Amino acid sequence: MAKVVVALGGNALGKSPEEQLKLVKNTADSLIGLIEDGNKVVISHGNGPQIGQINLGMNFAAQRGKVSAFPFPECGAMSQGYIGYHLQQSLQNELHRRHLTKNVVTMITQILVDAADPAFQSPSKPIGDFYTKEQAAQIEAEKNYTFVEDAGRGYRQVVPSPIPKKIMELASIKALFENEDLVIAGGGGGVPVVATDEGVKGVPAVIDKDRSSALLADSIDADKLIILTAVDYVYVNYNQPNELKLTNLSVDEAKKYMSEGQFAAGSMLPKIESCLSFVEGHPERQAIITSLTGLNDSLTGKLGTVLHD
Repeated sequence: MAKVVVALGGNALGKSPEEQLKLVKNTADSLIGLIEDGNKVVISHGNGPQIGQINLGMNFAAQRGKVSAFPFPECGAMSQGYIGYHLQQSLQNELHRRHLTKNVVTMITQILVDAADPAFQSPSKPIGDFYTKEQAAQIEAEKNYTFVEDAGRGYRQVVPSPIPKKIMELASIKALFENEDLVIAGGGGGVPVVATDEGVKGVPAVIDKDRSSALLADSIDADKLIILTAVDYVYVNYNQPNELKLTNLSVDEAKKYMSEGQFAAGSMLPKIESCLSFVEGHPERQAIITSLTGLNDSLTGKLGTVLHD
């Protein structure tokens, strides 16, 4: 019985609740298929577009006196609940359709980060929708947000993205996992918290969900980490005439391409780095990067990029 962590990309979950629910319904079939094949599964997910939408909407309402200013960590927790609800419901429905009995649990997850992490001084994690250069400049001026161009797709707000250090609810996740419950955890990379004299407290940042997923996979000694995103493969020379898809990628090859700057920061680079942190030094482990719709084919070797030591 293999232990598998599946990380769903926030961008791959659509731009609206309706689109997201449709996409996760399709994905539920593949995820339950993993379980029917005898695997124990933990699911994590991103929240970049969703937390950006929640934060922007809350700020819009606050500026008009409709609600009080809403802290960013709470927006992260809301996105975990909202996305987890859709996943949990879709998975429960698919289990019922197949006449299977299994508990499905969404664990609101806090992840400890270092308050002195330099990421807090250099925002880099894209969140929210894509904007034109002119739209981004206008929002920057109005709200004092920071925007960057994101892999040729437009401009997005960026927030600090500290390195995850410890999963606060790990013991509970392990207990559920060992009980063979289907667990949704580490949503949106987890709500980032720092240690204080009074205990932990949330901080305004978004942990990269791929790094958190790799930490989770390592912490439960998973056999496989599957990162689902918006593309079928990892590419070099992406969006160029000499674009090349990679089906098999060793640690050494990945490091070579990284040194050449082949993978965009805030996009594919953290996925590669996360996979390397999981497989390097562990030849028995495997990481796969592919599309949300390509999960079934990736499990049979027909699609996706496989990373290994």
